Amino acid sequence: MFDVLVIGGGPGGYAAALYGASAGLSVAVVEKDKVGGTCLHRGCVPAKEFLETAAAFRAVGGALEFGISVSEPKIDFSVSQARKQKVVDQLWRGLSGLMKGRKIEIIEGVGRYVGRGRVEVSNGRILEGQNVVLASGSRPRSIPGFDVDGKIVMTSDEVLSLESLPSSVAVIGGGAIGCEFASMMADLGAKVTILEALPQILTGVDKEIADVVLKSFRRRGINVHTGVAVSGHTPRADSTGTAVHFGDQQSVTVDAVIVSVGRRPNSEDLVGPEASVDVDQRGFVAVDQFMRTSEQGVYAVGDLVATAQLAHVGFAEAIVAIKHILGEHVVPVDYSKVPWCIYSHPEVAFVGMTEDAARDAGLDIIVKKDPFGGNSRARIVGETDGLVKVVAEKLPDGSAGKILGVHMAGPWVTEQLGQGYLAVNWEATPDEVSQYIQPHPTLSEAFGEAVMALTGRGLHVG
Repeated sequence: MFDVLVIGGGPGGYAAALYGASAGLSVAVVEKDKVGGTCLHRGCVPAKEFLETAAAFRAVGGALEFGISVSEPKIDFSVSQARKQKVVDQLWRGLSGLMKGRKIEIIEGVGRYVGRGRVEVSNGRILEGQNVVLASGSRPRSIPGFDVDGKIVMTSDEVLSLESLPSSVAVIGGGAIGCEFASMMADLGAKVTILEALPQILTGVDKEIADVVLKSFRRRGINVHTGVAVSGHTPRADSTGTAVHFGDQQSVTVDAVIVSVGRRPNSEDLVGPEASVDVDQRGFVAVDQFMRTSEQGVYAVGDLVATAQLAHVGFAEAIVAIKHILGEHVVPVDYSKVPWCIYSHPEVAFVGMTEDAARDAGLDIIVKKDPFGGNSRARIVGETDGLVKVVAEKLPDGSAGKILGVHMAGPWVTEQLGQGYLAVNWEATPDEVSQYIQPHPTLSEAFGEAVMALTGRGLHVG
């Protein structure tokens, strides 16, 4: 009998295991593949490794601007693939060793919760736990008419296993994953077309921030079509590519198609008929604010529940679940204030309410922006596209109250969001935040400048 049984060794699952084991609980994890899940092996980590390859390629190509003469860069993607795998394997071994060191039993196989604290494993074992955490993750969604073959039609899984890059690509879906793949492919020399059904790419991102990315994409030759639906594709007779049909009888001929339209939970056959865990029509497991399912002692976290499909959200949910199991004080995840990071070029990072969302909610607000074009460090590194935008409530006397949202596009903004995240979650005011010193010259000064401008006494921002 274990204190906690976890089904799934991805971010939500291994975070629950590590956090529980560090508190002295006996923990077992049932994992069908390798611990680390999609994030480590087929998602976040390998995708960002390839985006870093693209960044290195851009840096070499732009070296002449810094007085450095180099030959025209060329990409051997098989080497990039090998480096990606090396990074993934190193992290996997480190995670495996960490779990072993905390005496977490890792059981290979497919787990199925059958009720009353019991988990059936495909290897024949029956496990029992005082508590069970369901964390089986998700997989890429597909769309009708685009059967994945791994050669012409791919999802993120297949893209991240490529040994060579196609010369032209249609990316179906202009969300975070689609834009990251489009950015990476274009930087490495592919001709890229994005097809997005909604009115803008990066839906949910502040429109002004999304427009920064859109302008950069178009300037780099990425064709972006928004408000269009795809209707199918017609492969070439020699199977070397296909024509993708979209919109009003439009089409684009490409070597490959990347379907990037979201992910679906891995909940099929996860719960046996004798269990009383509710699974909705979309396949998500229903939970409350403490990640409890409808069956006592059973929790669900990560992509299996209908919350933001972000690895760090899975981490946070896992901690909530284990704290509840331990009987400790629990602060539920505030999903309206989680940090979001998109690693396209330029990068995007944000937390809290967008300008439009705040206005739609009937709030009176003040907005200040600091473009990176005036930032010393951005000029030094040669990356001036983008801005930092801060949204704050407007008090009756016209001054700025608590900070509601921080939105960024530009160089390395995914590494700069921390202070904005804390400001939003601590409901800090510009008067409070502006007292803190920003080092100079840094990219993070842009946040400080925008916040200072909200006090009515900005140095460089009016």
